[in-house]
Amino acid sequence: MHAWTALITIIILAVAGYVGGQLSATRVLIGTIVPYVAIGIFLVGIAWRVIAWARSPVPFRIPTTCGQQKSLPWIKRARFDSPFTPGETIVRMLLEVLLFRSLFRNTRAELRREGPRLLYEEEKWLWLGALVFHWSMLVVLLRHLRFFREPTPAIVLLLQRIDGFFQIGAPVVYWTGVTMLAALGYLLWRRLKIPQVRYVSLFTDYFALYLLMAIAGSGIWLRYFTKTDIVGVKQLTLGLMTFTPVVPTTVAPLFFMHLFLVSVLLAYFPFSKLVHMPGIFLSPTRNLPNNSRAVRHINPWNYPVKVHTYEEWEEEFRDKLIAAGLPLDKESGNHV
Repeated sequence: MHAWTALITIIILAVAGYVGGQLSATRVLIGTIVPYVAIGIFLVGIAWRVIAWARSPVPFRIPTTCGQQKSLPWIKRARFDSPFTPGETIVRMLLEVLLFRSLFRNTRAELRREGPRLLYEEEKWLWLGALVFHWSMLVVLLRHLRFFREPTPAIVLLLQRIDGFFQIGAPVVYWTGVTMLAALGYLLWRRLKIPQVRYVSLFTDYFALYLLMAIAGSGIWLRYFTKTDIVGVKQLTLGLMTFTPVVPTTVAPLFFMHLFLVSVLLAYFPFSKLVHMPGIFLSPTRNLPNNSRAVRHINPWNYPVKVHTYEEWEEEFRDKLIAAGLPLDKESGNHV
């Protein structure tokens, strides 16, 4: 039910963007006002998230570890699974951000009917799908910088040549667009196919996947099947960047649908699970060295608290304790 609701929602948004791209009044709305509002929500939402995370107290070292902590010299330790120094912690963070190391080591538990038996299996396909999607999306985003800079940066031109190295026909096929859509398709198939994953999936999980697939699919369709005025697209994007918005009449309605879906993604991003991208850098389970045995960590929020000592409690309930026949630590001012 969640999957169907999310799919219908994305279809409605896509149709609204496409229809809006056909009318002159709504073209101005989708091409200028909606992107500015979406970028504003994105920036304010990300700032609010980061400030909230930064202000959260972390009184103790709570890194997630998967190996032996540094202790005695003759005990071999895991440098990057249980980092001890800031340098080892940085390496661990880089492995996590760039290669998804923790996901690579992830396993799946499955109860088989034979026996019954509980079996643990590797989840390398999940790791590969997530890795391909994130790296492909990064390259696609960098390639899109050519629409926002004039002249196009040399690094973007080099990236385009590498991405379209294996040319098939014209225009050049950028493989990251294809791999991004394929990876999203696998992640969606996995969420629908595996009963355990489907059981815990919510509307927001499907909505993010369908939205990303709609953006990638509309972009691929724009490039290879429906021709549009690329010069007009660049004029529109440069106008947005310089706060002198212009909406050319030669741009195809499908581009406005694509732009509208991107705007929805920007506005939705800070309030969704997608915000894990900046969140991982502020996660105390990842960005702290595990050196609690070597360094004493004092809670900076450990302010003085009024306590009620046992002596005060005994004095307060002395009569009741004597009536109940219970022994007292202090009698007539002397300890027993």
